[in-house]
Amino acid sequence: MKTTIVLAAVLAAVSASAAPPVAAPAVTALTFQRTEFLHRWSQKGQNEFTPKGQENLDTWTDMMTINVSDGVQEGEQLAALANRVLTMYQQTGRILRTDSTPRTADHEAEHLIVGILGNPKFLEAAFARFLIVDKQGLVVIYSHRVYGTKAGDAMSAWLEKNGPATEQALTSWPAVPAPASLRALPQSLH
Repeated sequence: MKTTIVLAAVLAAVSASAAPPVAAPAVTALTFQRTEFLHRWSQKGQNEFTPKGQENLDTWTDMMTINVSDGVQEGEQLAALANRVLTMYQQTGRILRTDSTPRTADHEAEHLIVGILGNPKFLEAAFARFLIVDKQGLVVIYSHRVYGTKAGDAMSAWLEKNGPATEQALTSWPAVPAPASLRALPQSLH
């Protein structure tokens, strides 16, 4: 709804199957790059978090979105999801970088897409990490927006200063919440 619309459409289709209810405490706050992100909105597996002072989901600057993809439970399904999202990002924006880490004995392969998406009102840098947690596919996205019809210079400066560190922080982020704790969040009606 509020974050990368393209990704939301793909993930809604993948998350259409209902997962069995699991009792778990809801995760209402995340800390990423020393910033606390508070839960703002959840629906159909998509969960959005923004920092204090960015409560308005129409004008946020920084957002963490975590999508639970119930139909994705193993590495090949995760790779297929990442490829579908990559194709959609290519159609609506510009891909800056992709990467994959190979499967090991301890975990499935992970994938990363970094792209610039936008419309006439803003540009959005989206860093999307695809991984399996508790046998469920997750897409963890950090997004940064710059508003205005001439957002290009400001976005370029932000990416030069913050892009590599943001990518590194996301791909090594140890605090990815469990799918059950995301499913326990209150669901928005719209």
